[in-house]
Amino acid sequence: MDVKVMFFGVLAEVTGTTFLNYTGVKTLSDLRQRITDRHPEIVHYNYRIAVNNLFTDDDCTLSDGDEVAFLPPFAGG
Repeated sequence: MDVKVMFFGVLAEVTGTTFLNYTGVKTLSDLRQRITDRHPEIVHYNYRIAVNNLFTDDDCTLSDGDEVAFLPPFAGG
């Protein structure tokens, strides 16, 4: 199972990239753990997660081809 993970704003700076591909993750919780293992400094930032453009929580089951977005707080003007 492959998922595409996209990072926006400061989270792209923290991870050093705007996207990564992960294989073999079944839940959002598993994915978050793998990202935290690779980029431990991400725990210091607030963010929300969307799977296929819908905000979700850690109980979400991932499917092959899902797009997961890590979104920091944002404001418009």
